[in-house]
Amino acid sequence: MPNFNRPEPGATVLITGAAGFIGFHLAQRLLGQGVRVVGFDNLNDYYEVSLKESRLAILRESPGFEFVRGDLSDMDAVTRLFEAHQPQIVVHLAAQAGVRYSIENPRVYIDSNIVGFFNVLEACRKFPVEHLLYASSSSVYGNQEKVPFSTDDPVDTPISLYAATKKSNELMAYTYSHLFGIPTTGLRFFTVYGPYGRPDMAIFTFTRKILAGEPIPVFVEGELYRDYTYVDDIVTGIENILANPPVIGPKYALYNIGNNSPVQTKRLIELLEKCLGMVAEKNFLPMQPGDVTRTYADVGPLQRDFDFRPDTPLEVGLERFVQWYRAYYAI
Repeated sequence: MPNFNRPEPGATVLITGAAGFIGFHLAQRLLGQGVRVVGFDNLNDYYEVSLKESRLAILRESPGFEFVRGDLSDMDAVTRLFEAHQPQIVVHLAAQAGVRYSIENPRVYIDSNIVGFFNVLEACRKFPVEHLLYASSSSVYGNQEKVPFSTDDPVDTPISLYAATKKSNELMAYTYSHLFGIPTTGLRFFTVYGPYGRPDMAIFTFTRKILAGEPIPVFVEGELYRDYTYVDDIVTGIENILANPPVIGPKYALYNIGNNSPVQTKRLIELLEKCLGMVAEKNFLPMQPGDVTRTYADVGPLQRDFDFRPDTPLEVGLERFVQWYRAYYAI
C-alpha cells in the first residue's frame, strides 16, 4: 500500500463549490476529522437552490465550517477570500456543470470555468498554497473508441464547450505549476452519484420521474455506457490526495477518478426500477449533441499512488440514493 499523508486536524482547506454535491460530501468528511473548512459558493440557480441550502445547513452545524458567498468570476472577491483565510489546501470544485446546458448558455461556462479558474490560480500564486486540487471531467475524452480512458490518451477533440473548458483548466494548471511552482492535481471525474446528488444527472432525473409516473428520457435505446461512481468512493480518493502534492518536475499531476466499471443505461434503469419497486415508462430519444457513447476510467495510476479502490456496487449505491430521496422529499 502506498504511503500518503492526510490533512492535519486544524489545517485550513478551502473548498470552492462547497454547496455543491461533491463539495458538500468532502466538507462533511473533513469536518468530521477536525479539519477547518472554508466553503465558497455563489448558490446559482442552475438547479434548485433549496438543495444547496440544505447541504449548507448540515455543514453549518459544525463549528469548524465557515461559509463565504461569492462568485469566482469576481477577482476581488476571490482575493479577499484567500487573504482572509490563508488556506493551506484548495479544492476547486466550483464550476458550471452540464454538457447539454453548455450548448444553450455558453457564456456562463467561460465566466465560471475559465475566468473563475484563472482567478483561483492567480490567488494561489499571490497567497501560496501547499496544494491546489481541481475538478476536471471525463467529458474531455469525447467519443474516443479506445477504452478504458487513460490520462495518457490525446484529448484534443472535445465535443462540447463544457469539455473544452475542462481541458483548458488542465492546461492552465500545468502552466501555473511550471511557471510559478504551484503544486496542482487535476481529477477527471466519472459520473458521480449518491445522496444529495445533482438533480440534472440521470439517476436523480429518472428517480423523480418514475416516482411521479412520468416517462423518463432514454437516449439511443439505453445503449450508452457510463462509469457510475458512488460519491463516498470519490471523497475517499480526494481525501487521500489532499495532503500529497506532486513534487517532481512542474509539480503537476492528473488522474482519472471513476469506478472502472461502465454500465449500460438500460441496466441502470432495471436496477433503479428494482430499488423503487416501480416500472419506468420510457421515452426513447436519439443521441443528443455533445453526448458521448461511453465513459470508462482507467484508475490504475490512482490505485498505484493513492490506493484508490472504489468498492460500492451500483446496486448498493442506488439503494442508498433512493432511501435518501424518499426521506428528503417525503415520498
